[in-house]
Amino acid sequence: MLEREFENVVPVFYAADKNYLPYLSVAIASLKANASKEREYRIHVLCAGELGAGAKLIEGMQTENIRVRFHDVGEKIERIADSLYCRDYYTPAIFYRLFIPELFPQYDKAVYLDCDTVLCADIAELYDKELKDNYLGAVADQAVAGEKAFRKYTKKALGISPKKYFNSGVITLNLRLLRESGFCQRFCELLCSYPFTVAPDQDCLNLLCKERVLYYPRVWNAMPCGGERKKKPKLAHYNLALKPFYYDGVLYEEYFWEYAAQTPFYEQIRARKSAFTLEQANRDRASGEKLIALARAEAKSKNNYLKTAIKNRKNKQNEVGRYGFIEDFARTLGGAEKDRGV
Repeated sequence: MLEREFENVVPVFYAADKNYLPYLSVAIASLKANASKEREYRIHVLCAGELGAGAKLIEGMQTENIRVRFHDVGEKIERIADSLYCRDYYTPAIFYRLFIPELFPQYDKAVYLDCDTVLCADIAELYDKELKDNYLGAVADQAVAGEKAFRKYTKKALGISPKKYFNSGVITLNLRLLRESGFCQRFCELLCSYPFTVAPDQDCLNLLCKERVLYYPRVWNAMPCGGERKKKPKLAHYNLALKPFYYDGVLYEEYFWEYAAQTPFYEQIRARKSAFTLEQANRDRASGEKLIALARAEAKSKNNYLKTAIKNRKNKQNEVGRYGFIEDFARTLGGAEKDRGV
């Protein structure tokens, strides 16, 4: 009975903290507006700690065929929290997507979306694309393609072609295959073996899934940094600092505000934008400059990931021994028992 039910289910994951709940609501509103009445959508929000009244407001956005559940995964991931490097305004939530295969064994496949996305098409269309023997489906990162420093970084520091380096904010995960490949353990080992400072979660995913990626058209992850508008996207992703909830004139901003008006957080989102200061804008600018500088430094470094990969492989057993919890962590991470049927 459960297997037949799951044939019609589209599992969609987000990761959010308390501060990002208003923007999560916009993402969910866009999913609702474009969802098919013939499908069941199971939205899972990965979080850590108490989210307060905001979570209740988002649960109030549910419909008969769109269900929302929050999962506190902070306690489960606490054992490797010290290894979850985050720069600037990022939080450990960026890593939660990497544990979905083990946390949700009831699913063989799922979509993960960043909260700063809006859908202009049915997410089931993306979910239904056949992954075959690929670990995931994704879109080549437009922010990387458009910046020379990032292109050099992916090629010289990671050993990945800039044309193949994908953005991890919109991905379809082959959960069954990832579990079978021991993905969680491999991720933990990689994270403990090298300090990725440019795009920690995204770099790890690209390295672990290299050559096992189904690439989608750009319309499924259209970014403001991608340049001129060509046609209506199926999904807009306000990546990096180009957020319409902070700045005016952001490409594809009209879609964000269309769906923001359909949420219980609309006035709060407007108020936050009005309160956004020049000092905050300068911090965004400085963060972007710092990121480019990091990419340049890593590309030139004699000790970057690519140049030390062979050495790291030789010392792999020592690293695993040093971080003796890795295998146990991967094995006992466990599923989201309370919502196993969701």
